Amino acid sequence: MIQRLQSLTARQLRLASGIVMMSYLTMHLFTHIVGVVSLSAAERGLQLSIQIWQSLPGTVLLYGAFGLHLMLALRTIALRTHWKLPLIEWVRLWAGFSLPMLLIGHVVTTRVAASAYGFEPTYSKVVTSLAAGGAQAWQVAMLAPGWVHGCLGLWMSLRHRASAQRLRPWLFAFMVAVPLLSAAGFLQMGRDLEAAGVVAVERGS
Repeated sequence: MIQRLQSLTARQLRLASGIVMMSYLTMHLFTHIVGVVSLSAAERGLQLSIQIWQSLPGTVLLYGAFGLHLMLALRTIALRTHWKLPLIEWVRLWAGFSLPMLLIGHVVTTRVAASAYGFEPTYSKVVTSLAAGGAQAWQVAMLAPGWVHGCLGLWMSLRHRASAQRLRPWLFAFMVAVPLLSAAGFLQMGRDLEAAGVVAVERGS
């Protein structure tokens, strides 16, 4: 009985921490998507995201959720007695454990730069810098593992519900569409900056 309660608590904590991280990632991706409309709209979305997630409560919540989620994942692996897993589980594990390595560069160039040097991130600065280094595709691809991991994790928690099964095709379409639209928005911001001569100036400097 105690083991069942402990297991239930671990599942609840894993789901709760996953929802926090998924909320951050979803907001990040949708801010990119707004870039399809205009760069200025995306900038406003970015500033809202910064106000929420770079505040003290937001930072503690996000990093706390990440640390808790990682520890629970390692606990699950340590307690696992076999590795005969379905493909969806292998994809989820790959996406989840590749995310921290992919995010190191992002943390260094945004959070650390903001704290240590007073760098204020804007899409104009970030996109211009990435375009100058030819790293736009890397920035877009960096978010994909986290999104896949989160979507698969939520699906595995909800798949036993009849409503989730009915919505399965739409949920799959949503999972695929969001990162694609996010990439389109990010690339559109680059084109807007290039049309304004900002990216070209940076490349020539």
